[in-house]
Formats: sequence, structure tokens, C-alpha cells
Amino acid sequence: MPVIKFLRTTVFLAFSLASAATLSCQTKDLTTPIAEAETIVTPTPTPKSTDSITIAAVGDVMLGSPFPNDSRMPPNDGADILKAVTPVLSAADIAFGNMEGPITDGGVSEKCGTPKPGQPIRCYAFRMPTRFAKHLKAAGFDVMSVANNHASDFGDAGRASTRKTLDELGIKHAGSDRVQYSTTYLDVKGLKVAFVGFAHNNIVPNVNDLDTARRLVQEADKKADIVVVSFHGGAEGTGAQNVPKQTELFLGEKRGNLPLFAHTVIDAGADLVLGHGPHVLRGMEIYKDRLIDYSLGNFATYGWFKLEAETALTVILEARLDKNGKFLGGKLNSARQEGLGIPVLDESGTAIRKIRALSQADFGPAAPTISDDGTISPK
Repeated sequence: MPVIKFLRTTVFLAFSLASAATLSCQTKDLTTPIAEAETIVTPTPTPKSTDSITIAAVGDVMLGSPFPNDSRMPPNDGADILKAVTPVLSAADIAFGNMEGPITDGGVSEKCGTPKPGQPIRCYAFRMPTRFAKHLKAAGFDVMSVANNHASDFGDAGRASTRKTLDELGIKHAGSDRVQYSTTYLDVKGLKVAFVGFAHNNIVPNVNDLDTARRLVQEADKKADIVVVSFHGGAEGTGAQNVPKQTELFLGEKRGNLPLFAHTVIDAGADLVLGHGPHVLRGMEIYKDRLIDYSLGNFATYGWFKLEAETALTVILEARLDKNGKFLGGKLNSARQEGLGIPVLDESGTAIRKIRALSQADFGPAAPTISDDGTISPK
């Protein structure tokens, strides 16, 4: 098929050049808008290639929650939250994010209950309205992880509503439970791409259960050309920016020995590993020609998150893989969350420098090369 498309393009170009000899004034009129358009294109996504696929990945997404009250809902019903980052997300072959909480319009949170009027909020439960999910689709999201510690904030009904809402929009999801909904598949550019979702609880595939992780990835690898593993793990907060080579504990929970987990799933057949959960950015590592991003941080977490300094930094990772899953290169699009949680691209490159420093500190020679403009090169 690529050869046929090339021949058709060649014939078209030849015809166009021949026509230009006699229609020079018309050609001039046609080329002027193209020159004008080129001057306003921002940002510049990684070019697509028929020999590779580009996956754009971001961290936690929660566009607004009316629970426990609607005092922190976004203006314009959330329609503008993702507009500044849509050009990058929609240009990728696959756009991925972590859905931090259920998509549902009601229910009772057994986790937090309902706070009494005037009572301080000490427990956070999120539920994004189902009508907000169309904003994910409009921004270009193709697949979401639903494996995290907030996915069950409104119980089984909340998880079922999340799956139903995403299914109706044609957005794939991974990690809703350990069996039926652990893995999903997308067909992109003639390749089948699997996504497997993990977190640190017993409802979903668990980052601490390496035998099950190995089995799920091996099963996906038999059906897919490329396997992407998403995990929600690690301690949280600004004190958790570095990746320890041991099991992390937070709030009494085991949240994974993440380097061991990532290496295990790659040994089993995974081609790209995407982390989220610490609410801060973490470093990246190259292992067996595969890229591991240990935390993509917060991305669009509106209203109920404390966003300042490191917790407000975010990034859009573009990872380019060949048809066998080998990491060819990519780009970090530096961004930050403004106000109550609106992601915007950040020309200062702060997130790029942060990830580069963390990668070098934690992984040394195994860290990828990251240039000042965010270009990522494997070593």
C-alpha cells in the first residue's frame, strides 16, 4: 500500500508541475495561503511516518468534579480546558492519558461518604460528569487508563459508568479490572497495539504482582504487534520525584518496586511503559531499546488538586516506535497547569529540564538523551 500511495503522489506532482507552466498566475494565488498558514502553526508535533507510530502520552486527567460540591467546576462546562494542548494530542497516531477517577453523574462514595456542611474535606473522591467526556474525544484522546486509586471512588457503578461512557465515544480503556477489562487493543496504521493497565490495588492488575503482570503482557504480546503498559504507582508529592530501586510505601500501601516492575514487563514483551500516580514528574530510562517514563505527573486536574511548583509542571510525551516496538526517538512538550488546572504549553522548557535532571540522577547511562528543545534520542 505505501508503494501505491507513493506512485499516486508522484503522478499527481508531475501533473501539477506540468500545469504550472501554463497556469502560473493561478499557481501563485494557490501558494500564497500555504505560506501564510505556515507562519501560524504552533506547536510542531512529531511528524508521522508510515514506518513508525507516534504515541502521545500524558498523566492524570480529571476535568472537574461536582463532589462534594460544585464550587470548583470549570467555566464553560469544561469545554476550554484542553484547547491549548489539543494540537499535539490530536496529531499523534494514538493519544493516551490516565483517567483519574470515574466518569459518572451520581452515586455514593463509600470511600469518603458525604461531608456535613462546613466540615473540612479530608478525603478526596472524584467523579467527572459524563457530559465532560466528549472533551476528551475532541482533544484527540484514543485510549485511557482507568487503573488507579481513584477509579473506584464511586464503587462498581462508577467503574461501569466510566466504561460505558468511554465506549459510547469510541475511546478505548485499560485496567478497569483484573480479568475482563485489563487489556484493550487498537488498530493503527496496519499495526495492532495493546494497552494493559496496572495500579496498586486488588481490583485491577497490581504492580506488586509480577507473575500476573508477566502473564498479562505475554498474552497481549501474542495478539499485538506493540504492547504498551500503563501503571499507577509510586509514592506521592514533591518528596517523591526520584525513583527508588525498592518497593515504595505510601499511606500504608505497597505501591510497587517500579524499576523491577518495568523491567519485568519489558522482558515479557512490553514495548513502552508509561507511569503516573506520584502527581509529579519523574525520570525516564531506556531498557532493551524500550522507553520507560516513570511518571507523567498531573496533566489536567481541575479544581481539587493543589497545583504549585513541581505539582503544576506537566508534559506531553511523544514516543515514536518502529513496527516492532523499538524506541526510535520522541519529544517532550513542556507544559504547566495554570489556575485551577488548565494545561498550557510552556516555552520556558522547565519540565524538560526537570525530567532530564531526574533521568540522569536516577538512571545515569541508561537515561535517554534529552535536548533543550525536548527532543529525546535513545543512546
